[in-house]
Amino acid sequence: MRKISLSVLCLLLTAFGHAQTAKKGTPKSTVLARPKLVVGIVVDQMRYDYLYRYYDQYGEGGFKRLMNEGFNCRNNHYSYALTVTAAGHASVYTGSIPAVNGIIGNEWFDPITKKEVYCVEDSTVTTVGSNNSSVGKMSPKNMLTSTVTDQLRIATNFRSKTIGVAIKDRGSILPAGHSANAAYWFDSKTGNWVSSTYYMNELPKWAKDYNAKKMPSAYLQKGWQLLLSADAYTQSSQDDVAWEGKLPGSSKPVFPYELAGLSGDAFGVVTETPWGNTITKEMAIEAVKGENLGKGKETDFLAISFSSTDKIGHRSGPNSIEQQDDFIRLDREFADLFSFLDGWVGKGEYTVFLTADHGVVDVPGFAAEHKLPSGIVNRKVVNAAVNEALSKAFGKESYILATDNNQLYFDHELMKKKKITISAAVEVIREAVLQIPGMADIIDLTDMGKAPLNTYQLELYKNNVNAKRSGDIQIITQPGWFYGTSTGTSHGTPYNYDTQVPFVLYGWGINKGETLRRTSVSDIAPTISSLLHILPGSGNIGNAVEEALKK
Repeated sequence: MRKISLSVLCLLLTAFGHAQTAKKGTPKSTVLARPKLVVGIVVDQMRYDYLYRYYDQYGEGGFKRLMNEGFNCRNNHYSYALTVTAAGHASVYTGSIPAVNGIIGNEWFDPITKKEVYCVEDSTVTTVGSNNSSVGKMSPKNMLTSTVTDQLRIATNFRSKTIGVAIKDRGSILPAGHSANAAYWFDSKTGNWVSSTYYMNELPKWAKDYNAKKMPSAYLQKGWQLLLSADAYTQSSQDDVAWEGKLPGSSKPVFPYELAGLSGDAFGVVTETPWGNTITKEMAIEAVKGENLGKGKETDFLAISFSSTDKIGHRSGPNSIEQQDDFIRLDREFADLFSFLDGWVGKGEYTVFLTADHGVVDVPGFAAEHKLPSGIVNRKVVNAAVNEALSKAFGKESYILATDNNQLYFDHELMKKKKITISAAVEVIREAVLQIPGMADIIDLTDMGKAPLNTYQLELYKNNVNAKRSGDIQIITQPGWFYGTSTGTSHGTPYNYDTQVPFVLYGWGINKGETLRRTSVSDIAPTISSLLHILPGSGNIGNAVEEALKK
């Protein structure tokens, strides 16, 4: 046996020592860093300026907490023309547009079945949580793409939990996605939060327990009084104006409102007051506790939509004391929610984003009072002009099968039979309709290349057209004009007051700051996808707002 020299032995021992040291020093594999919970908040009909219009009356724990400690995209817009609730919620969570995700409106006409389609209707499922059979026949099956909530579920092999909560069914179902654990919405006839057999066969105990508290009844008895003294509402018009609508059954649109005994669905009045936001917040908190969201190994997702702001806005308008009081109160609801999450999940352990499904136009009565361009279009007058012009040009027939989203759906069989081209019909309709005050233009949705629109608006309308669901002709109103009555207001146009909405990010993984570069609502889902290191939705067209995310 050969002797090993001392020097060689030393080298061997040194090498062995280094190997052992390297082995001991090798770091263990780490778990991918993600927030414990993502909370998506959509405020129905929250125009961008509401962040600042009532800023001085917000507390420190709600809107101001998001804006001052989070990242604010101050020039955020929808990238399609018909800005309504269902399309907005779908766009926020799919990172897509109606042309791709198929949710072109709250409803549309199906040319094949020749029937009206509601965005989340589903005759194959039934109501869970109420004896109101119609309220629960809902699911996300009409949405053609996946959502960021779906992608999170897929990425964690469905260990993550996703829950949707909103008074409106479409405000809960579409954000929660196809693979959600559950979505809950409000039944105004019974006062219960309900779901459908798409998600479950029976409400969980925590949901039953909350329904059993009968909180809507309690809030009806409270009525609606101003939160602050009357002289604090300097951002609003007087309390009693001719252009403001009334709560069903009330004699005047003035404070205080006595809610008990008003007409309409037994509990529908609750949803038309700030108490609708209160019960939404309460139901969301119960869902977090009942489903143990944010307590597991995987990131969970809570999608909340506050719908009462839209109901109040439609009736009273953005310059009303009602809407100002509503947002001051909503700020307090946010503060309560965030305080709860701080204790439940841990401050800095969850991520929040805030946005809206659309904006809103000033009430024409208010605009006229201040010499601003605006007006009301009478739908019956427009329809009569269309039918009269077509009959005069091509013979007396019923050429229009349906009108949805200010789109006309032709009877194509009749058009072929009479050898009438859509382009010829468009010219006839344009000549008749453009004579009506408030009309801006008529475009052929089947041949957008010939549309006489400016480049900006043309792109918005293109992004709205789905070949199987959209109509043949789009009627466009002028800025400040909409189909309606002498009171209240609406939305659904490509104009700035409808397209510009908040997009604020806050919490885990979010930088503090803001940007004035133009961002899109379609950027929200891919931003959250990037934060979570997951694949964006199947129809995604947006881009992550990378400056908002910590590296």
